[in-house]
Amino acid sequence: MKQHTTGRSPAVWALVITSIAGFMAALDNLVVTTALPSIRTSLGGELEDLEWTVNAYTLTFAVLLMFGASLGDRFGRRRLFLIGLSVFTGASAAAALSPGINELITFRAVQGVGAAIMMPLTLTLLTAAVPPARRGAALGVFSAVTGLAVASGPLIGGSLTEHISWQWIFWLNVPIGLLLLPLARLRLAESYAPDARLDVPGTLLVSGGLFGIVYGLVNANAEGWTSGTVLAALIAGFALIGGFIYYGFRAKNPILPMRLFRNRAFFGINIAGLLMFLGMFGSIFLLSQFLQGALGYSPTEAGLRMLPWTGMPMLVAPVAGVLADRFGGRPVVVAGLALQAVGLALFAMVLAPDVSYAAQLPGLIVGGVGMALYFAPAASLVMSSVRPSEQGIASGANNALREVGGALGVAVLATVFSSQGGLGSAQAFAAGTVPAVWIGAGVVALAALVALLIPGRSARTPEQAEEQEETRVSVAA
Repeated sequence: MKQHTTGRSPAVWALVITSIAGFMAALDNLVVTTALPSIRTSLGGELEDLEWTVNAYTLTFAVLLMFGASLGDRFGRRRLFLIGLSVFTGASAAAALSPGINELITFRAVQGVGAAIMMPLTLTLLTAAVPPARRGAALGVFSAVTGLAVASGPLIGGSLTEHISWQWIFWLNVPIGLLLLPLARLRLAESYAPDARLDVPGTLLVSGGLFGIVYGLVNANAEGWTSGTVLAALIAGFALIGGFIYYGFRAKNPILPMRLFRNRAFFGINIAGLLMFLGMFGSIFLLSQFLQGALGYSPTEAGLRMLPWTGMPMLVAPVAGVLADRFGGRPVVVAGLALQAVGLALFAMVLAPDVSYAAQLPGLIVGGVGMALYFAPAASLVMSSVRPSEQGIASGANNALREVGGALGVAVLATVFSSQGGLGSAQAFAAGTVPAVWIGAGVVALAALVALLIPGRSARTPEQAEEQEETRVSVAA
């Protein structure tokens, strides 16, 4: 009995440390959204500056996510986890101390670098520390904690902003990070991947390409779509992404092997995830500001009113998991994306400067149920679409594409908002938000159609069916 307890201790510590680190990284995706009006009042800046306070984090996080995992495989996962956590914690303190909007954007980008190194290694370290029989349960706890961060992000951000100051959405990370650093050093075991190689050319191509595209979209309204800077950024960005795709087919060990996208299941769930985050994240960026700027809610009130949407996955996810086990992942994911699209459409239909909260509730609830149905089986579909030896690459690619979708969503929908309305009045706010949210709904509906490409349960290979059954038994145990 004593030996059993001793063996369990490293797994428990790994679960605690990685879950808290994952919570911090996921929280910073959405915690800023309800603080944006206060940041603008405090530091100044236009809409494109507010976009960059969100996108500077999501973009560096997305494009460096797989590279961060490769660094850990090559130089030691615990060592790189500690480096990523240190960078994230230090950048959080620097963001809180930012004297202006440009400095805040810079430190948000550095935060994203730290999160990109830290976040993918949380799952690797946790998987290595937990015995296979308990791995499913441990990953379930980790996912629930990450989901809690997404659900509580707008509320935590709003409460800290209103009752203390917006700087505390960043100060919050500092004591947690300082506590985790010695615990991770003492309680996590070091590990490496055999024959790990770094793909520097691939990382440079995808990083430069995505930066060019997002930079062009964010600055299009301020500088004009035909300005030399915007056109050069967009052309260079798409050219570099084209080069990244070509490189992914040709290179021996690319950071993202493009051959994986020949698999219908891998293509369907990943492209659907990118589109879902594009529509959802861009809409949350605008709606959280609409609730404050147009309807006059305080930051805390805005965060609370978004809980039926962002918090619904905590309630519905267990049911969604049961449905996925019974009917397969594809119908649950498709239904979830369709409901998320309907929820956004319901929101767009009622948005007005004097809209009541009762009129907003149907869209929030339907969208929240849809989000929960999507999230529950998505990870399993990603993992079952590839061979076991490729699951690390598949997980990293899925997370990276979703983060890219979030960054593009903020850029694209904010561009629509700026072209149709503005921040000047409640009427202008509504005029810009309504068409942007309609587009968000359309993009998520397209994601539902793409998800139909995922093969049904009967179309899976025997190897995939066997792996899924082993995973199900492991989780049940």
